[in-house]
Formats: sequence, C-alpha cells, structure tokens
Amino acid sequence: MPDEWNPPVGSWASSEARRRNMQAIRSRDTKPERLIRSLLHARGLRYRVAAKPLPGLRRTADVVFRPAKLAVFVDGCYWHGCPEHYVPPKTNPGYWSDKVARNMARDRDTDQQLKEAGWTVLRFWEHESPEDCAIRIAAAVSRLRAEGR
Repeated sequence: MPDEWNPPVGSWASSEARRRNMQAIRSRDTKPERLIRSLLHARGLRYRVAAKPLPGLRRTADVVFRPAKLAVFVDGCYWHGCPEHYVPPKTNPGYWSDKVARNMARDRDTDQQLKEAGWTVLRFWEHESPEDCAIRIAAAVSRLRAEGR
C-alpha cells in the first residue's frame, strides 16, 4: 500500500488521505443548492432535484422546472473554473487542470444541447447570494410560464 507521500502510479490523488477527502465531496445537495431550493420552495415553487432535463442527455441539472423548460445549475467554484475563485492546484496540476477544463467544456455542451431542445439554462456560482439566485430563478419561471411554457 502506498504511503502518504507516494501515491500509486497513475493515481489522481496525491495521497490516500487526499483521495478520501476528494471522494467525500458532494456532487448534489450542496449547501448553496439547499439554500436556493429552500428559498424557491418558500416562494411556492415546486421543482425536480438532480434531474435529467432531457431523457437522452446523461447529465443532471441541480433544479429542473419541467413544464417551464428551465434547468438550473449551481456550479462549484473549483470544479467548474470560476473566474473569480478558481486556484490551480499545486499537487498533480496536470490532472486537475485538465479535469476542470473538461468540466467547463461539458458545461458549455450541456447548455448548447438544452438550448437547442428549447430549454432555458441558468447557471450560478456557489459564491453567489442564494437570495439573488432565487429571485432570478423565480422571475425566469414566471416569465416562462407567462409565455406558455
């Protein structure tokens, strides 16, 4: 078994402790997502959580309003390359920088596919005010419902 400073060859983690830490990071139900959902629910809005907007698309949105065709994503600053907060890693930078670049490319592809299918996509950074996000989401839902979607 590799020790703390000598990870196995080809491992993405610099150590077993780092590996456990990274594996524990939530991909859904993060604190920013829960806060935004709570505010939306308090406004009387109902939605799907961690749902696929399109059946053939192997990606999930954090919050989905199906009848309005609105998909909401709350992106983590590190994992999605926030221009304000992303700091390139010091350990295994090649792997992690490539991973974040792939995430960003997948985000753009997801946005494009949803827009082509007639969906509205809203993306927020985890550092944005949950109240501001909820206001913008509620306004979009109201607008889309008024348009008949």
